[in-house]
Parts: sequence; C-alpha cells; structure tokens
Amino acid sequence: MRYWPLRCKSGAKSGTLRPLDGTICDQLTINNNDNGKGETTIIKRIKELAKRAFSSKDTPSNSRLPALKVIPRDKHPVSRNDISKNALKVLYRLHNSGFDAYLVGGCVRDILLGIQPKDFDVTTNATPEQVKSLFRNCRLIGRRFRLAHVVFGKEIIEVATFRGHHADEPDAKTAKKNQHAHSDEHGQLVRDNVYGTIEEDAERRDFTANALYYNIADFAIYDFANGVDDINKGILRLIGDAETRYREDPVRMLRAVRFATKLNMQMDNAVREPINELAPLLANIPPARLFDEFLKMFMSGKATANFSLMMELGLFQQLFPMLKGHLSDAQSPAYQMLLKAFKDTDKRIAEDKRVTPAYLIAVLLWWPLLARKEQLENEGGLPPMDAINIAAADVVHRQSQRVSIPKRFSLPAREIWQLQRRLQVTKGGRAMKALEHKRFRAAYDFMLLRAHAQPEEKKLAELAQFWTEAQNNPAKLKTGKSGAPTGKPRRRRRGPRKKKPQSNSDNGSA
Repeated sequence: MRYWPLRCKSGAKSGTLRPLDGTICDQLTINNNDNGKGETTIIKRIKELAKRAFSSKDTPSNSRLPALKVIPRDKHPVSRNDISKNALKVLYRLHNSGFDAYLVGGCVRDILLGIQPKDFDVTTNATPEQVKSLFRNCRLIGRRFRLAHVVFGKEIIEVATFRGHHADEPDAKTAKKNQHAHSDEHGQLVRDNVYGTIEEDAERRDFTANALYYNIADFAIYDFANGVDDINKGILRLIGDAETRYREDPVRMLRAVRFATKLNMQMDNAVREPINELAPLLANIPPARLFDEFLKMFMSGKATANFSLMMELGLFQQLFPMLKGHLSDAQSPAYQMLLKAFKDTDKRIAEDKRVTPAYLIAVLLWWPLLARKEQLENEGGLPPMDAINIAAADVVHRQSQRVSIPKRFSLPAREIWQLQRRLQVTKGGRAMKALEHKRFRAAYDFMLLRAHAQPEEKKLAELAQFWTEAQNNPAKLKTGKSGAPTGKPRRRRRGPRKKKPQSNSDNGSA
C-alpha cells in the first residue's frame, strides 16, 4: 500500500486531504495493483468538494422546491407488478452495480392515478457512458441532453443521468465543451449536458406531478415538489417561474395542454397566463420534434379536447400557420371539418380501431390545398389534376417547415386528395378502379367529412350518398347516377380500316 501525495494549503501532511469546511478526511490510499483506478476516485472526491464549496455561484439561492416527502412502500399503491419487466431489469442492474436507480416522472404519476403507463423512464447518477457499459443493448442519443436508450425489442427504456444546475458562461478551463449548458437569445436551452444530484434533477423537472421518484432500493416514492398533493387536488403546477421554464423549452406549453386534458387537471393560473404571449416561441423548435408532439396530441384519444384548448391558448395556429385564416370563425367549414375529424379519431381510438396520421394530415391541409389549387388554375391555367398535384407538393413542403411530415404519411394524404376528383366519375371502368383503390375507404370517409362540413353543397352530398350505395352494390357503377344502362363497351378496331372498292363511275367508265 502507498499513499497518494497531496498538498493542502492548510498545511496538512502528505496523504491527507483537508476539505474547505475544516474537517480532515480519512487518508486516501491506493493499491499498487489497481492499475491507476485510485486516481479517478481521488479526482472525483476533489470535484465533489469543489462543487459543494462553490455551489452558491451556480445554483439559485432560493430553491424552487419545498421540503422533500418520502412516502414509504406501505403508504402508496405503486407495485413492481405495475412496472415493466424490462424496466425492472434496468433498475436492478444499475442498483446492483452501485448506482442510484429510480423510476421517474409520468410512469409514477400514471400508476398513482390508476392509468397504465405507456413507457417507463429511469433516472440515475450513472453517466450515459457508464450506463452503456452495463448494457450491450444500449445506444446513446441526443445532443441537447445525452440519454441512454436500452432496447428490448419494441420496448425502449430511457435512462437519463441526474441533471444539475448550470452557469450561463462555464469556465472553459474546467468544463468540457460537450458538458455544459447553452441558451440561445430566446432563453431556450440548446445544450444541457450538466449532471448533478437527484435534488437538482427534481428542481429541473417541469411540473410538480412529474417530480416523483420511485426508488428501487427501498420501494419508496420521493416527492420533491408536493406532486402527490397536486395530483389529488387535480391542479397542474409548474416548478419555478413559468415564463422562464417556457423559454427554456417552449414544448412545455404543449405538454401543459396534454397533461391537463389527459389527467383531467386544471391548469394553475401561473401555468396558463404566459402561454398566449409565448406561443410564437414554438417556431424555434425543430420540426421533427413538433411532429412527435403532434402525434401525442392528436393520436392518443384526446384530440378534440387538445384542439379546443390549443385554439383557446393560441398554440394550434403556431403548429399550422397556413390554417390561421380558415379557423377565425368556429362556424366556418374548415373549423367544423377539423372538429368532426378529431371527434371521429377519438371515437375510433376508444373502440380500439386503427387510425393513421395520414388521414388527419389530409384533413388539416385540405383548405390550404384548395386555395393553392385555385390560384394555380386561375393564374397558370393548369388542368385540375395537375393543379392538385402541384398544390399538394407546395402545401406539404410549407407545412414541413413548422411540423415535419414524413413521406410515409404525406404520400397517402396526397392519394386521398387525388381520389376526391376521381370519385366524381361514377360509371364505367374508371369508377370501378377507384372503388378498388387501396385508399378508397379513407377517401370515402374524407368525402363524408367534406359533406358534413359543407351541408349547402348538394352535389357533394349526392356524390357521398352514391358511393355509400355503390360499396354494397358495385353493379351500380355500370349504370352511373342516372340509372341508364351504359351497354357493352364498344370494341376498338384493330389494324387499318379496309378501303371500299371504287365503283365504275369513280373510274370514269360508262
């Protein structure tokens, strides 16, 4: 055994470390056969001491959190039977490897409310690299904040390291370039790889109901922000100053709406008031991330409630700016069409039927499509079908600048639009091909939606009624709307037409 020599300003002997609080630590020793691992331990201790000594510079003087409440196992309903087996594997492996391991956030909140969680998130004091070393099926993702995804087939367990407080201008000599926070001119965090303690992590959470931690070591719930009380009262509260938290991450405004409708909770006044003013900050969010939020908002069974609340708070117009002029009146055809589409989507999800984002995208962009199509026909003199195709490409491209639309959804939406014109043909082979098209059912539902939103369009209602009957009686397509038999199709003549022999009079003979 040998001592690691350290010199302290206090004059302590070599081999001892005197922390700033004046107490003397135990002697730190290093085994000659430990391959230098002892150096890492000492460096960690030094960093921890320095962090505690200078924490007042990086953390606010007044904590945003009340006193911690620890709810023991016999005082809460969360059971390991409610937790995914794969999440338990991650928790126990981290715990058995000497790390802290907690279930955190929405999964704990949902179990307390009697809702089956859709995913399970884990937080730990292990760094992403340390998590990756424990799991062969792990991949690291994220630039804004580094995360570890442990993959079990279709299920992904997200593991995050405790987040810490940060300074606006980190010391370049002591902070690595990829391990500090950075905010843009709007106050939005664009890099946040700062690790800390569980207390700091709880303070960095957005809502009090999400600052709940289930400890796999003692099966207790650690409530850092009175989240359990707010859940019981049905109140959605933010941790810290609302405007600051929204500026740090504008997506929190969408999350506030989603949690309020999903959990049947009322927004606290501090949560609601800044949203109308700060809603334009959503323009700074990457389109791909907003598409994920779009799916959570409108494909989870609460589309109608989310649409109404988003319209009230000015958030929906930020996601779909091309619809601003069409949704100014709640009685407008566009507004009624969207409202009916969201109600139908919620109903299908409640009945466990299949839904696709492509259909909602077709509905959302229909009115901008019609406006662009009419412009192309009037100014460019294009045929209707060509105008539809060009207009479809234009509106999808423009919308993707705000909310990304993957091709696997934009292409089916374009087929639904194209079929609206093809369904105007009600007899013959073209009508039969339209009936056999793989997108016919979606296009037919879309036509019914149009007829509902525009009751004054009698021809559209008649067309919708015709295709309703044609699905049960395909022979109707042979007679068309009038009921007059069309007869057998005329056979096309093959080869050149034979010339009639000329008469004698044509030859000039008598």
